[in-house]
Amino acid sequence: MEINKISNRNIVFTFSYDFNQNIHLILGTRYNYIIDTGLGHKCMEPILEYLGTERKPMIIINTHHHWDHIWGNGSFQNPIIISHRLCRDLINDKWDEMLDRYGKYCDGIVEKCLPTLVFENELYFPEDKVRLFYTPGHTIDSISVLDEEEKVINVGDNIGDSIEEILPSIYSKKEVFKDTILKYKELDAKTWISGHNVVFGKEVLDKIIYELK
Repeated sequence: MEINKISNRNIVFTFSYDFNQNIHLILGTRYNYIIDTGLGHKCMEPILEYLGTERKPMIIINTHHHWDHIWGNGSFQNPIIISHRLCRDLINDKWDEMLDRYGKYCDGIVEKCLPTLVFENELYFPEDKVRLFYTPGHTIDSISVLDEEEKVINVGDNIGDSIEEILPSIYSKKEVFKDTILKYKELDAKTWISGHNVVFGKEVLDKIIYELK
């Protein structure tokens, strides 16, 4: 596991399996935000150790419903877990199927823990200048998280899993994904984090657009 402090309050924890798994921590003024929870409670242990005696309330964010982004949800007692409305429904509907198919990847305890707060288009935390907004593409329930203070954005799996495969698997519609990428182009964000790839600058969007042609 590697820890990459990419700015004053944005830290990325990267776990190595058959693939790389990124978990993103934002140290806000009012809240600490954990973006995606990986493959089980062992993915959460280094983040909690990093926080130490930090007592700010914690908010968990699921960027979409896929198993490798939600299996650590149950690592907390009475957590605030935020996702898109569709994400909560998909986790509930597909939980058993995902666990049966990908259970070999469980890293520690995995318990079904659904989002407790859902939204449709946008959710904003003004105290921390953190914005969650709907960005369908990789999946129909995908969201992104923008730290407006440090201009860091987490786009979940809307960036592909490797430099060689910069275009992600698209489970919605290609036109929907393209609209999201064009929406990203309008944002004032300089650092781009995804679920599995390295950290990029905004130029990654041009690479994705090229691959879409």
